[in-house]
Amino acid sequence: MNRCRLAILMLSTLLSVSVYGANPFLDATDNRPVSAKVRGTEWGGNIDEGEITLTARVITTPVAKMPWGAIFKIEFTDLKSRAQNRRKIQPEYFIVTDNQIALLNEENNDAAVKKISALDKPPEFEPGEIYGITSGSFDHEDGLWKTTIRLKGDLCIYDSSHPSGHFKKIIWKKGTGLLEYASGYGAHADGYRLRRTAKS
Repeated sequence: MNRCRLAILMLSTLLSVSVYGANPFLDATDNRPVSAKVRGTEWGGNIDEGEITLTARVITTPVAKMPWGAIFKIEFTDLKSRAQNRRKIQPEYFIVTDNQIALLNEENNDAAVKKISALDKPPEFEPGEIYGITSGSFDHEDGLWKTTIRLKGDLCIYDSSHPSGHFKKIIWKKGTGLLEYASGYGAHADGYRLRRTAKS
């Protein structure tokens, strides 16, 4: 085997081991948690002023890395506002491949992370689990729920809504990760919107 063939073989082997190059919208180069301040508003039945300021910190933690992708935990901490009842936002787990971001929504996500991280290829995602793409566009309907994912410049915008007023919106930004996270129930009955302000 000559040097040229050897070099090609070594390169192809390296690429096959590191198939997951990185998803531009959600990646962790040093495998450490990334913390950032977020700021926005919240509203609900116990808030008389309509909408009030809500601040928090979002922490994105890589919990598993595989040759084909990675799994991240995104959680909101230190939520503060003038509301009498402090809001709680449940952490979410996302499975990330080169071209998709999918929600991991199992009864026991920690156990699911261990199971999925042992796979030699990514699992098949249901359309309702897709929360991010890197090319094209995405449309999905589940009953009255309508979901779209669109790419605009360096942003990936996930937008899901129901005629009753329920909605969820997530904006991913290249090289940044989660930029905006919003969720609401009913006709402005309860909800919040948070947007990243600074990285720390």
